[in-house]
Amino acid sequence: MKKAPLRFTFLPVLALMLVIPALAQQLKFAELGGFRLQSGETIRDCRLGYRTFGALNAEKSNAVLFPTWFTGTTKDLVALIGPGKLVNSSKYFVVAIDALGDGVSSSPSNSKLQPRMKFPRFTIRDMVNAERELATRILHLSHVRAVMGISMGGMQTFEWMVAYPDFMAKAIPIVGTPKLTAYDLLLWEAETHAIKADRDWKDGDYTAPPEAGMRTVADIHALALQTPSYRVRQTDPKDFPKFLDSTERETMRGFDTNNWVRQLEAMMMHDVSREFGGDVKRAAQAVKAKTVIVIGLRDHMVNPQPALEFARLLQAPKLESDGDCGHLVLECDGPKINDAVARFLAE
Repeated sequence: MKKAPLRFTFLPVLALMLVIPALAQQLKFAELGGFRLQSGETIRDCRLGYRTFGALNAEKSNAVLFPTWFTGTTKDLVALIGPGKLVNSSKYFVVAIDALGDGVSSSPSNSKLQPRMKFPRFTIRDMVNAERELATRILHLSHVRAVMGISMGGMQTFEWMVAYPDFMAKAIPIVGTPKLTAYDLLLWEAETHAIKADRDWKDGDYTAPPEAGMRTVADIHALALQTPSYRVRQTDPKDFPKFLDSTERETMRGFDTNNWVRQLEAMMMHDVSREFGGDVKRAAQAVKAKTVIVIGLRDHMVNPQPALEFARLLQAPKLESDGDCGHLVLECDGPKINDAVARFLAE
């Protein structure tokens, strides 16, 4: 009987090597039951979506938590995880987490018991508390290498830093903020007003999405996402109608309006100093994690001043992006930020 060629012997092993990472990246759910919020209300049958990448080492010392940005899901984070990317899953056990209200984790759009605007308001701290439940109860982690996040994920990172200072060795908030400025509130209020002024909004009980409101929201969002010079450089006036149509359609179809409102409300209430009597210095004093703060100096969506001040209070290193990508610092300075994050995590 002839032996099978050697190349065929390795096929099952190769197939298994390809399947295991794919299975790890699949969406999973942590069932948290009745989850009590800061307000005293409860999210009933609360569940949190998450995906894992890489392997947890024997010491359980290489876990990195990576919560989602505003209107983002863990599916959006996949492209940022892996060798040579923002966080290297060949070295770290990366846990990408769907924040409350993103349409994957418990949200107005998917709750059977508390649908639409019956879904209780939640805060950034509530997001973090739910993520800690996932980390400790479901994944059995008592400490992690780092917490990191972008935009609203950066807000969650700042909240993690003050809420659970002993839980992480390092923190990497990227274009986040420890508290909102009046400029930030103006932006988010404008979007809220645009939604609620649409007669099809119907206090969240719409039968069809409030398209007029969301079209205006898309325009406001696009104004803030990058700088004026970026838009002038990227979009020729003759191509503007195509750009606007694409932006509006993507916004209207990409995220449920009730979810948009509840996540907006969470950001608008965000202030890490709230539990410290409004004293940002006391909040900074609570932080124990080594921190590097990534800041977009020309960010019109999340004003950089509070993050700059918090970095000063912590005497923490900053990585400043001055490109015209505005809030989207990874577009302008991705390789530089990737390298800085890799060095910081390895230290």
